[in-house]
Parts: sequence; structure tokens; C-alpha cells
Amino acid sequence: MLKKILLPLLLAGGFRAGAADCRPTHLQCEYLTDPLGIDAPAPRLSWEMDDPRQGARQTWYRLVVGTDSVRVMAGSGDAWQTGTVPSDAQLVVYTGAGLRPFTKYYWRVVLGDSAGLASAPAMGSFEMGMMDRRNWRGGWISDGNDRTVKPAPYFRTEFSVGKRIVSARAYIAVAGLYELSINGRPVGDHRLDPMYTRFDRRLLYVTYDVTADLQEGRNCLGVLLGNGWYNHQSTAVWHFDKAPWRNRPAFCMDLRLTYADGSVETVTTGKNWKTALSPVVFNSIYTGEHYDARKELPGWNTVGFNDTAWKEVVWRSAPAETIVAQAMAPIRAAVVLQARKFTRISDTDYVYDMGRNIAGVSSIAIAGEAGTVVRMVHGERLSADGHVDQSNINVHYRPTDDSDPFQTDIYVLGKADGVQRFHPRFGYKGFQYVEVFLSRPAVLTPASVEASFLHSDVPAAGSVASGNPTLDKIWEATNNSYLSNLFGYPTDCPQREKNGWTGDAAIASETGLYNFDGITVYEKWMADHRDEQQPNGVLPSIIPTDGWGYEWGNGPDWTSTIAIIPWNLYLFYGDTTALSRCYDNIRRYVEHIDEGYPGGLTSWGLGDWIPVKTKTPVELTSTCYYYADVMILAKAAALFGRTADHQRYLALAEKIRAAFTAKYWHSSPGIYDEGSQTQLGVPLYWGIVPDSIQARAAAALVRRVAADGYHLDVGLLGTKAILDALSENGYAGTAYRLAAQETYPSWGWWIVNGATTLYENWPIDAKSDISMNHIMFGQIGAWLYKGLGGIRPDPAEPGFRHVIVEPHFVAGLDHFEARHRGPYGFIRCAWRREKRGVTVEVVVPPNSSATIVLPGKRMEVGAGLTGGSWGRRR
Repeated sequence: MLKKILLPLLLAGGFRAGAADCRPTHLQCEYLTDPLGIDAPAPRLSWEMDDPRQGARQTWYRLVVGTDSVRVMAGSGDAWQTGTVPSDAQLVVYTGAGLRPFTKYYWRVVLGDSAGLASAPAMGSFEMGMMDRRNWRGGWISDGNDRTVKPAPYFRTEFSVGKRIVSARAYIAVAGLYELSINGRPVGDHRLDPMYTRFDRRLLYVTYDVTADLQEGRNCLGVLLGNGWYNHQSTAVWHFDKAPWRNRPAFCMDLRLTYADGSVETVTTGKNWKTALSPVVFNSIYTGEHYDARKELPGWNTVGFNDTAWKEVVWRSAPAETIVAQAMAPIRAAVVLQARKFTRISDTDYVYDMGRNIAGVSSIAIAGEAGTVVRMVHGERLSADGHVDQSNINVHYRPTDDSDPFQTDIYVLGKADGVQRFHPRFGYKGFQYVEVFLSRPAVLTPASVEASFLHSDVPAAGSVASGNPTLDKIWEATNNSYLSNLFGYPTDCPQREKNGWTGDAAIASETGLYNFDGITVYEKWMADHRDEQQPNGVLPSIIPTDGWGYEWGNGPDWTSTIAIIPWNLYLFYGDTTALSRCYDNIRRYVEHIDEGYPGGLTSWGLGDWIPVKTKTPVELTSTCYYYADVMILAKAAALFGRTADHQRYLALAEKIRAAFTAKYWHSSPGIYDEGSQTQLGVPLYWGIVPDSIQARAAAALVRRVAADGYHLDVGLLGTKAILDALSENGYAGTAYRLAAQETYPSWGWWIVNGATTLYENWPIDAKSDISMNHIMFGQIGAWLYKGLGGIRPDPAEPGFRHVIVEPHFVAGLDHFEARHRGPYGFIRCAWRREKRGVTVEVVVPPNSSATIVLPGKRMEVGAGLTGGSWGRRR
């Protein structure tokens, strides 16, 4: 007779008593490493504890902050000294003396280990920026041209440095996009700065350390401005060409020089700058960039250039009253790709297959006659005759003429001898294929075109690996789509829209947070939400927006981002900042729905967008999201000590649940509405199902999935819910069968047909809604960590201070491993089937604890590595 036993989970190798002492690592300020130019008057300081000993924990910390690095490292600071604070906190808000603009601060942290012994110290730094709009010295300048003028403007000025510089910082705020250079060399490695905001309400400025870029004597500052979202000259259905802020790009800049003698000089934007039109004869973040190399002005941004033909700049009013630091992960070229396949169609037509779908730009190196026109057309697929096919992504493009082709860069060769190079500056595209059309024959090689994968350069925070190659490729495709849609705000797709669709971002937020350290992007986007919210609480469906989206596509199923994302940030980071800042916004949003739908049910929303076959009532899904928002608000109220609010919103949640149950629950068959996957999965996922019927609803969902042949029958909202609704109710095996399915409709169906990103529609041959790089079906990326790896934050001790680890050993999968780096360090859960059963290893980071839940066994463990077996023996 077989007897099930659970072997004790034992201490495994690598964690030995007496190993190296603990030390603080991964020091961050405002979730950035040694940031420059921050505005937060009370910045957040955080660290990890590195201690390899089993059960390692922090018993106290000691912080010192000051302006003298030597004194700070010695343990003395002129800004803040906390003394020894008995606490296990690894996120601390600065409460010292008032911080001064333009000042660099050093901070030192020492930790007490489990025995109370002091660690070695670690030191980081942060530097304050403007902090206040009144600290700017420069003025806003432009070239004075009308917003319809297409060529991008150059700006330049020269200045002298007569003393030794010890520090130089460039602060630049731009309405539009820019490229900054000093003495002919580009500054920094960011792309597409500054990040997109609601320009007439809030602008971002960027800080650079340019100490090494300057020289004694004469120096030259050069700025090239692009349109970005500020001066949208392309036309599409969202009317950004009619945005209320739209104008010719402008900028303001202070170059602050600190000399060895302690004196400070600021070089500013003003009438001493001059301007001319550049060879960038057109640029659109939506369609492409056109560059005429015959119009180049060699040396325009270097000392001694003859600018007598250039004109004087004009003053401009500041586009917005609020100008704040861009304290977030910048956009960078993360990967440069070479062509996987190269096809010569003719001596004027070449096609490059980059091997994977990305967001970014392509560059070309080519030799040819002056005046040769190079058109680089970007797309996600090829037609039957081998040409790039844009028909799946140009649906919303509304051209006024043929001068602005979609996803097409145009380069006109200049008079230079030899190879000429073109790399777009002010846009990006979604593509796998680049077709190069030449107006005259020229020889191109496979190496002539490269592609740069651009995205917000958020650090990786997680990884998964399994015994199912298709599952691993789904995870990779999900991450590729997530990053392809992260450009200072989350977008839906990188080609036809580039819009911050709230519903898409809500679906993907957990996936993003398991896989990437993206809090800086999300906090910025929540500020965009606050900028866009109407006084009555209404939000648009795309954020930022020019005004489009208040009348269509919004509603709780989409714009619940205002509640869901701050709550997820709280769960993943244990940080209440975003939730606190958005509390009143969530409350106004909820109150607006309550006023409009006093019965508790709301039909305001877009619904289960692009389902496989079954349509779900909008009222069903929107009411579930409304309930989720109200519950988040109630929990936030309790967290912030708002007792009256807590009670009010708990009562409202119960009213919503009762109305929902009364209308949609059918007790006899035990289903919601008609019992589809979305109609059962969404209520289960968002917790509106009463405890008394939860098991029946989950069982009905399993029967529905089985009746559907273990294939998906969901749209966007159902996709968010289906896998978790199954796993969290005891049916992880059914969820895995759905997730690992390789026939239509499924994620695996895309993969076995060559997908490297997620699509917008389940049918590959859909006639519409078939972008091939969308994140809207991306919840599976989070489910892999939760449903198979079992790693979840505990709402009672968020930020993975306490970890729930409940892996599921599903049939058909022989091993699985998930790793996630939370605020305390790496969490790992790995399991593998062996002859004796299933071996499990769990790593809990120092200063954390975990509840490990296995079949028939529940254990409380501290930091370190825990391992053992679960199985059956005779």
C-alpha cells in the first residue's frame, strides 16, 4: 500500500553558521542608485541585508547623512544622524535637516545582525536638483517658428571657462524631445528624453554630470529639439495634432559650474543663444524621421563654428507651472540586433529580418551618390511576395498626404565620401522587419542595417525556468512585449498607437513587477493619472492624453489603474507612497461611480475586450472592478488610520457584492450569468464571490474549461483572471493545461507559430486588432511566479517582508523554478520531480520570513535555504 509522507524540510548547503558577517548592499535613494538631480524633500533610503546565515535578520540600523563624504564614512553627518534605531526596516524616509538644492549628500548605513552585532558600513549618495521652480536661472527659448514648420531646430552658444571646475551639472527641461551635446559630443546615453507627460500641467527636467565634458577655455553647448508628443504633426484617430498644449518645441537649461575656489557660475538659456534649422527635416514619434544629409552643418555644436547666418532665439513662456525632476529609469538602447536573415529583392530593394519583434529604431550604414533617397519601412510581418506588410498596424493612421509614411524613416545621402550613417533620434517603431528602398542602386550587406531595442531601462527582478520549452518561450515573449511597451509610461503597443491604455497596463502590472524593478516608472505614471483626473473623479482611458478618452473606453474595468497599481506597489515594495498620494484620487473615483450607480452595479466600461467567442455583460466585469477599487480604498483607509472611511467603504463593498450576487449568481446550476470562463473567472479573481459559494463557482469554472477543451475563451479582462482564479481555488493543474496549451486559442499557439512577443488577438489571421506586440494578454507572466512557483507577497507584511510560498506540482511538468528580487533580496522556489517524489528548495532573503505551503504541510521558516522532499513511499 502506498503511503504519502512529507519529509522534513532541512537546512541545505551554502548557509553555515559562522559565515561572513552581514553587510548592507544595494543602497538606493528613491529606488535609484546614487541619483543626480532629485527633488524629493524627504527622499526614501533603502538597502538590502547580505547575510548568508540561516535565520539572518536585522535588529537595528544606524543612518548618517551629510555633505562631507569623509566625515559621513567616519560616522558623522551634518544633515541627519538617527542614532541606533531598533528596527528591521530597510526602507526609511529621510527626516533630517532641510535638504538644499544642487547639493550632494552622502549617506552611510550600519546594521545590527541577529545577535545585535554591527555590520561593516556601506555608503551611497544622492544629489538634489532644482527642488523649486524659482531656482531656475535660464529662460524658455524657441526658434520662433510656427508649429507646422517641419525641420527640427538647432541651438548653440559658446562660453568660457577660466578656472578649474570641480563639478558641472546640466539641468535641462524640454517641451518636446532633445539631444544635448557639449563640444560636439552627445551627453549621456538616454534616449527620448524627457518622458511624456501632460505638457501643459507638468514637465520633467533631466540632470547630467558633465564635469568631464568641459574644457578650459572656450566651450560650446548644442541642443537639437524634436517634436515628440508635444508637437504632434502626424494625424491619427486620437487627435494629438490638436492637443491643447501643441506648439513649436522649446527648452530651458541651466549649466551650473562649481569651481575649485568654491565659486559658482551658471550658464543659462537666453538671448545669447542662436538657432538654425537642422538636417532633421521631419520627425514624428508616431511615424518616422526624415534626415537630409545634404543640409548638414559640420561642426555646428563645436567651438569656432561660424554662426553669423544663424538667427537669434525668441523667448517663450514656460509650457507648464510644474517642472519636476525626472527621477526614474531612463530609456536606453538595451540590445543591438544584427539581421537574422537578409534578402536582396533587387539592387534597390532589400529586406532585413531582425529575428524578433521589438520596439526601437533601425540604423543604416551606406555608401552612395549624394541625393540618393533611402526609405526604411518597418513592419511586423511580410506579405506573400516577401515585402514588408504594414496592414496589421496602420489601421489608425490618417495621413493627410504621402509626405509622412507610416513607420518609415527617410534618409537622403549627402556629399560625404565613403560610408554614411543614419540613426534616428526622435522616434521609435514596433517591428521585426526592415525593408530598405533606394532611389538609386547601391550595395547593401547583411551588416548594413542594425536594430536597437529601446525601452525604459528597468532592472531585471525575476526569472523563471521550467521543463516545458513552450512555457519558457511564453515567459520570454511576455517580457519582450512588456519592455516593448515601457517608454516612461506603459503603452499598449509600440507601432500603431503607443498610447498609455489603462486597461492594458492594469493587466500587466503584476507581470511587470515580478519581472522588473519598475516602481519609478509606475510612480511617474500615477502622477500622470493625477494630472488627468477630472474634478468629478473621471479618468481617461489613455494616460497621458490630449483630451481623448474621457468619452470612450474608460470605466472601472480600465481606469481602475488609479487603485490597482498603487496597491500592487504597496504589496511588492511595502511602500505606501503611491497609495497615499493617490488616496484622494481613488476616493473621488469611487464616489463618482457610487453617485452614478447607487444600486451597486455599474455598466460603465469597455468590457472583456477581444474575447475568443463568448461575450460577457459589461455590467458583470465592471462591477467586479468597482468592487476591487472599493476594497482597495477600504484597506488603504485602514492603513492610514481613516476609520470612518474604512467603515464606509467596507459597507459599500458589501452592498456591491450583494447586488452582484443577487443579479448574476444562479444557484441551481451554480454559475454566474451563463457560466463562461470570464463570467466565472473575473468574480473569483477579484474576490466578489461570497465565501459560501466560492467552491461551487470554482468547480463550475473547471467544468467550463474542460468543456472548452482546455482552451481559452476569454478577452482581456478574462485573461487577467482565469489562471489565478483556478490556481487560487485548488485547480492549478487545470490552469497549467490552459497555460501550456499549444493549439488555438492559446498563448502556446502563438509561440509554435513563431511569436517572440504577445499578440493583440488570439487568431493569428484575424482581420482586425492584430498588432503582434501587445501586452494586454500578459497576466500569464505573473501567474508563472504565483501559480507554479508559488511566490506571493503577504498583504499583512508587504514588500515580501513575509513571503507566501505555495508551489504547485502540476501534472505534465517535471520541474519549475522561479526567482524574484524583492526589497529584501532574492526569493527562490524550485521544485523537481524525482523517483522518490518531488524535491523542493526555497530561499528566503535575510530579514524576511516565509510560510511554505505544500500538500498536507505548512511551515513557518526564516531566512536562508530550506529544502526537502514530498512524495509517496511504500
